[in-house]
Amino acid sequence: MLHKNISKHEIEEKLAGKGDFVQLDFLTNFLKTEHHLDFHLQKFLYSKLAEIYERVNMLVDSAKMFDKLAIISIAFSEKIKNYIKETELYIKMGFFDRADEAMHKALNQANEMEKQDIYFAIKDFYKRQAEVYEKEKRRNHALKIYEKLLEMHTSDVEKKEIKKKILELYEKLGKLKEYFILKRELNVE
Repeated sequence: MLHKNISKHEIEEKLAGKGDFVQLDFLTNFLKTEHHLDFHLQKFLYSKLAEIYERVNMLVDSAKMFDKLAIISIAFSEKIKNYIKETELYIKMGFFDRADEAMHKALNQANEMEKQDIYFAIKDFYKRQAEVYEKEKRRNHALKIYEKLLEMHTSDVEKKEIKKKILELYEKLGKLKEYFILKRELNVE
């Protein structure tokens, strides 16, 4: 029987051997019915939901769980970690506006040194996702990420590397007007 004083171990036992969607249904229904859950149990439930949603590729729902985890977390480091994960998931989906919102929530919790680390980590997520899209030959998606990276604070060296990647993508996508404009700007032969 479910009750608000149920232990993590009891929940794990109830979930054992069940499929991902049955687990999701069980956990979400339990969260809806019990309004006065212990803080640690809430964190456990949200993290379990986030993990399962990510595993079944329901990334929007997983990102929402990481947001909820960040909201209920007490430690700033934990809030930051969860907001960064939320940002990463939105980047994977190509929801850059939501990724920016999540990134700003992480930055608002951080000191100056942490802000630099967060920004660097998020730029790295964008770069890695662009590379995934390039390998999958999803060139339009990769192009959007590289264009997004140009909007971010990047060094001149980074900008030049990104523009070279954009130039290649323009050529492969047949965007000749953009290709020739950027080629002139880069003085590439």
